[in-house]
Amino acid sequence: MRRAFRVAYDGTAYRGFQRQPHAETVENDLFRALAALGVTPDPQVPPDGYAAAGRTDAGVSARAQTVSLDCPEWLSPVALNSELPADVRAWASADVAETFHAQYDARSRRYRYFLHAPDADDSRVQDALDRLAGSHDFHNLTPDETGTERDLRTGFERDGEFLVCTFEAGGFPRSFVRRAVRLVQWVASGERDSEFVGRVLGFEPVTGADSFGAAPPEPLVLDSVAYPVRFERDEQAVASLASVFGRRRVERQTGARVADRLTRTD
Repeated sequence: MRRAFRVAYDGTAYRGFQRQPHAETVENDLFRALAALGVTPDPQVPPDGYAAAGRTDAGVSARAQTVSLDCPEWLSPVALNSELPADVRAWASADVAETFHAQYDARSRRYRYFLHAPDADDSRVQDALDRLAGSHDFHNLTPDETGTERDLRTGFERDGEFLVCTFEAGGFPRSFVRRAVRLVQWVASGERDSEFVGRVLGFEPVTGADSFGAAPPEPLVLDSVAYPVRFERDEQAVASLASVFGRRRVERQTGARVADRLTRTD
């Protein structure tokens, strides 16, 4: 049978999600767990039907990364967690059609960035995010040369000294969210005015003193991936995740925020 799993992870100690031969990644640990459980014969070989909703970069965390695979009926989030390291927790699952694909069947993806900005002007943040929202060619916010046209939804909320910026779209080009956050940060601090967002969204490349890199990866969380599928939360697995990630509240801020989000309805 094919089953999809919601997987949360604190990515701050990983070199990203996607499997790499000479680096620690979330997918490497996931494949090792499946092999240890006898679901696959070899941790170097993906299980039949395997797909993931997307890749996350080194240092990026997730609340709702989603993977699909062909597996025995007994494979539950709790069973999978028994062989996963503490930084990776499955917490919900759904039985899906044999044609289901975790990447191609996703309707939208939502990221949250926890930007430490105690002195930011919230009205300027809102203005910058409003200008980014909608359908645009975001070629100045990614190194990608294709797939840069996207229909973006944005938002933010103030959480003490943090700005929690939200970006939602059907998909994202590389480094987009972190570069968008850097742009918002520039506008919020007054380093650039709001009109600069329009220039970034324009046809001409942004170069020289106006060019900018990406914000750090550690505060970024893949918060949600939407499907036409109902996932059942495994409350025992959710409790385990909240306990494990909660202990990282002081050492790793992002992990604690992932755990906090899981106390809410998916």
